[in-house]
Amino acid sequence: MRRDVVHDALQSRPLRSGRATVRNLQRNLSHPVVARARAALLVRQERPPKDNSRLIDEARAFALSLPTPVRLQVCVSLDRTHCFIYAWMEPAALGACTPADPQASRLQPLAEWQCASALEEAPYHYVVATDVEPQDEAEFNRWYDSEHMPGLAGVAGTVHCARLRTGDGSPRYHACYDLMSPDVLDSSEWLAARHTAWSTRVRPHFRNPRRIMFHTLLDERRLAVSGAYF
Repeated sequence: MRRDVVHDALQSRPLRSGRATVRNLQRNLSHPVVARARAALLVRQERPPKDNSRLIDEARAFALSLPTPVRLQVCVSLDRTHCFIYAWMEPAALGACTPADPQASRLQPLAEWQCASALEEAPYHYVVATDVEPQDEAEFNRWYDSEHMPGLAGVAGTVHCARLRTGDGSPRYHACYDLMSPDVLDSSEWLAARHTAWSTRVRPHFRNPRRIMFHTLLDERRLAVSGAYF
């Protein structure tokens, strides 16, 4: 089996056929498989307010302003220098959302993965965002889809991971990981997945990389208009 079979399947699958893609890949792969992908509207804040309740109220008001069902996720960096507010939604709904905040970005989905600890709570959110030189982009995406993200998804303590891409500024590519603990990054399994021969070839092509560990203050699923959960 070619090791880039996952990447090939991702490139050929329509976004709305995610469940069928999962079933097809499950028959062929032993590692965690690609799940239905969601888009996100991301609002970045620097120096979030010290009062978490105020921040959560602002995030909920933001979610209620959107004309679509969302999963609202509010994350503050461990050093409290950054805040990310995500409104996760169906990809088709993203185009109808017009962010009023100039720091907001539309994140188009590339893929989500089923993870080793998918049924556990995830109080931490880790983000690796980077640009990549155009001539290295194809190998960068093959590496992420075929080796890197599937490998990290299989590490105990990884609850959810996703790849997204933005056309709104830089960095363009976002890899997001919901984790049980920041210590997951120091585990032997995580380090082994990071330090492979392919990783050694690809990582020097990262441009303007940013790596931030967040604490998740809120993660709720609801309909923006009616308040019903989904």
